Amino acid sequence: MIRLQTPVDIPVSRIGISLQDKVLVIGSCFADTIGLRMKNSGMDVMVNPFGTQYNPVSVFNSLARLSSGIPFRADDCVQMGAGSTLICSFSHHTSFARESAEEFLRNANEALAASSAFFRECNKVIITLGTSWVFKWKESGEVVSNCLKLDPSGFIREQLSLSQAETAVQGMLRSWPDKQFIFTVSPIRHMADGAHGNQVSKARLLMAVDRACETFPARCEYFPAYEIMLDELRDYRFYSDDMCHPSSLAQNIIWERFLDYAVSPSDRQAMEIAEKQYRRTLHIPHQKG
Repeated sequence: MIRLQTPVDIPVSRIGISLQDKVLVIGSCFADTIGLRMKNSGMDVMVNPFGTQYNPVSVFNSLARLSSGIPFRADDCVQMGAGSTLICSFSHHTSFARESAEEFLRNANEALAASSAFFRECNKVIITLGTSWVFKWKESGEVVSNCLKLDPSGFIREQLSLSQAETAVQGMLRSWPDKQFIFTVSPIRHMADGAHGNQVSKARLLMAVDRACETFPARCEYFPAYEIMLDELRDYRFYSDDMCHPSSLAQNIIWERFLDYAVSPSDRQAMEIAEKQYRRTLHIPHQKG
């Protein structure tokens, strides 16, 4: 029989996820995709409480904020760039931006209180890392989660060393020993630095996660979404129009592989029923008064 793919062999997860778990999903926009599918399938999930996060330092900082629950303050407020008058923070996606600092802080801290309570109770964390490049705000030296459309001259762009990436990833496992972690590396290609630059960036993430899995084998696993995309789905028909993001078909395939990896057959049946019910709600006609 002729083989037209190089399948990625994925053993069944020892950690797994179930309908009884509380799961935080955090990281790049691929985390949004997987997290939303989990939520629509009836799982108790919180997805990216601060918005998308791409690098391991930002993810670690976000988990630390969730753990501490320390409210955002006036000195966290930043006026966005590109002529905008909206207020946001370097910890948030721009969807959190509001017209005033007072409104931003009220919204951000209400969301933080809810997500912090969820994080303290959750037992599983799924993290999708996108890049080992970070942006540092020159005035403070802090790694930001979002540049808020500010002038690029206000930031230093640098790549994390392997040691720095390992410190961030293993810091998550050391800081929250009551939780189990499943890491993925986003299959989305970041091509700003070219094909080689993307591979170097991803390689540092892969090495950092691999070391964490070796150090914490009972609480840390890796799901190879990146490898599935590159090896099983290497044809460009599995990419969207920008040739960097997975197509909807590719997302569905990776989702199915993730279910095979992480979810028991009994829970999968219940999740399929819940997802069908969710889809039906999208087609309910609205009655006009």
